[in-house]
Amino acid sequence: MPRSIDYTVPAELDGEKLIVFLRGHIKISARLLPKLKNDPLGLLRNGEHIRTVDRIRAGDVITVTFPDEKGQIPPTDADDLEIIYEDDDILVINKSPYIAMHPTHNHQGDTLANKISAYFNKKNKDIVFRAVGRLDKCTSGLVVIALNAHAANILSSGIEKEYIAIVGGVFTGEGTVDKPIIRPDAGKTYRWVGEVGERAVTHWKSLMTDGKRSVVRISLETGRTHQIRVHFASSGAPLAGDDMYGSLDRSLDRAALHCTSLKFFHPVTKREIYLEVPPPSDMERVINEIRAGVM
Repeated sequence: MPRSIDYTVPAELDGEKLIVFLRGHIKISARLLPKLKNDPLGLLRNGEHIRTVDRIRAGDVITVTFPDEKGQIPPTDADDLEIIYEDDDILVINKSPYIAMHPTHNHQGDTLANKISAYFNKKNKDIVFRAVGRLDKCTSGLVVIALNAHAANILSSGIEKEYIAIVGGVFTGEGTVDKPIIRPDAGKTYRWVGEVGERAVTHWKSLMTDGKRSVVRISLETGRTHQIRVHFASSGAPLAGDDMYGSLDRSLDRAALHCTSLKFFHPVTKREIYLEVPPPSDMERVINEIRAGVM
């Protein structure tokens, strides 16, 4: 069903045109605005149709009804979805490793998008899969799914993430890796560092080390594909289990990377939301091994 949200015009926007309220206050995207204008029920003031050029008054209730959309991803099963948070605008999942985000030529029917489609299918809802950011197939942790185009637009540049990784070598204190990332072969997902690449900045803080491996907490200033994996591999310390980037550590059968926390402001209520989940059992096992041998 379409998503309708009521907004009250604040005193400081008394007498402004509706377009100012929509674009400046609510942050409706330029792409979505024509759909709202063309729908007789898309924009209402106190229950009556209003044009974007009309003046509004403090206390007016502006109802914005976002158009219904049809998802194109076939549902499979949703039995093992771990839902951390859900409301009318967002869904947050703790993604398990070994599952791709969305269908590709290599993955058909076995992705997070298919599971999300199945989950809402059981609720007789049809949504477009809009993951705000993505995690590699091998990466576990928190993923935000926007349930409408407006939420996706607001959240596209407003989510702070932190990761836990197990890396080779000794890391103490904290530091930053600032190296551009390139894609050497356009036909492959593999990335590496290169002077002509896109700027990529990774901040890390060591949590512990046993003299062979280290557990680090990571935040990103940029969000390039494979950024964390490439930056540590280029520093001679690939993530444990990450054979794509040269790790010889077989204590895990996937890259030891987990998105452990998210912080963002809700796209509608503006309330700050903070969510955190611990690493899954495969990473926790190795972390306990490192903890037992801490220097």
